[in-house]
Amino acid sequence: MDTKQIIEWLLEGDISIQYQTYRDLMETEKPELQKKIETQGWGLQFFSKRNPGDGWGQRFYQPKWISTHYTLLDLKNLNIAQDNPLIKEIIHTILTTEKGPDGGILPIGTVKKCDVCVNGMFLNYAAYFLSEEEKLKSVIDFLLAEKMKDGGFNCLSNRSGATHSSLHSTISVLEGILEYERNGYTYRLDELIEVKKASHEFILMHNLFLSDKTHMIINPNFLKLYYPSRWYYDILRAMDYFQNEKRAYDIRMQNTIDELLKKRTKSGLWNLSSGHPGKVHFIMEEAGKPSRWNTLRVLRVLKHFGISI
Repeated sequence: MDTKQIIEWLLEGDISIQYQTYRDLMETEKPELQKKIETQGWGLQFFSKRNPGDGWGQRFYQPKWISTHYTLLDLKNLNIAQDNPLIKEIIHTILTTEKGPDGGILPIGTVKKCDVCVNGMFLNYAAYFLSEEEKLKSVIDFLLAEKMKDGGFNCLSNRSGATHSSLHSTISVLEGILEYERNGYTYRLDELIEVKKASHEFILMHNLFLSDKTHMIINPNFLKLYYPSRWYYDILRAMDYFQNEKRAYDIRMQNTIDELLKKRTKSGLWNLSSGHPGKVHFIMEEAGKPSRWNTLRVLRVLKHFGISI
């Protein structure tokens, strides 16, 4: 397929894929299309799984991928309208009932400490859906308190301890900071921007997937193209973040760009790797087959960095 044919193929996909294809690849805003995401296709399927008068799953974080937490993250990534009243109400309830003594969301264990990864992801969708800044302040305080000396974050930092940041945790927090900054929040924003710069450097110091000490691949799964990403890091998630953040090209991204280009199939598309294990509401795309999610995300990365295919 050439680029025109790939665009046509993407526009045959779910309404959320159509909306993001128009916006990100064709530079055309389609607000009327965005409004349909919650009433058609994948968006409708997610909403149909909601508990009456409540969220999803059994609790905020259980069972993992069908919980309220991960369902809200999925809906945010579909890019449904930010002013959705039902989601705003659910997030308001979470901010009222799920805070721990340290100010974060989802206190864990007898010591009631919150998880950095969860709070990065929570900030991602809470800021996207325009939650009250006053209620987000303690989440910001919690995340800033957990920044590590090497510039990133690690979900073990306030529990069993950690001496080195985690790419998983760092990308989750960065995505949260981006939505917080983009949607006009101001509380401790200057500090968050400095943290963002340090976390960028932490990822780039690793050339996105290599050990800064041995220069070997940190984890072969980082090179697989998953979707949804959940809390897991991979190179496409990182590069999609960098294009979304409008980060300029850095030579330390080149190995990752080469890896993404190598993964293009003979048909001109990108396949989906196997999913992360766990119960899901439904399967959006089949593993091992051409993926509209991955093809869309790779193409917008290449477009941002001016790379032709």
